[in-house]
Amino acid sequence: SGHGGMDPGKVGVSGALEKEINLAIAKELKELLEQNDITVVMTRTDDNGLYSETDRNKKSADMKERIQLLTEAAPVLAVSIHQNSFTDSKSRGAQVFYYEGSAEGKRGAELIQEAMRRELADGNHRLAKANTSYYMLKKSPCPLVIVECGFLSNPQEEQQLLTAKYQRKVAWAVHLGV
Repeated sequence: SGHGGMDPGKVGVSGALEKEINLAIAKELKELLEQNDITVVMTRTDDNGLYSETDRNKKSADMKERIQLLTEAAPVLAVSIHQNSFTDSKSRGAQVFYYEGSAEGKRGAELIQEAMRRELADGNHRLAKANTSYYMLKKSPCPLVIVECGFLSNPQEEQQLLTAKYQRKVAWAVHLGV
């Protein structure tokens, strides 16, 4: 799950912290995948970032450590859980990103996007989207998708994302895509 420690990620309109929602969904997802005999390696299981207090640029150290973990684990697919934010508070809906040059990443992103559209049934028409600028997508040694589960800048979606019930629903959809 993205962010952690001193990096809260996005902060919602009512103060929800992305890092906490990401971790809750990632833990649910781990449980569901393991029930299907899929081996899961988490980049974090608590609120600590992947850096040490002596690192000058903690964000950079955290991302490099994540890439190192992916290199060692060599997963078939890496799934990074995030929450979105935008200046227009009406923006809503899940969207999955993949690295433009990765056919496997694109396939994974499309399957997860479709499962989220179907399972969340919230009228979301967003499509999986290619990206070449996200550090994790560029540097990942394996197919990686970034799942933006919803917008913390949208008051209704933020409130949903704060509930365990909706977090489970999101994790269920991602697990079906995986």
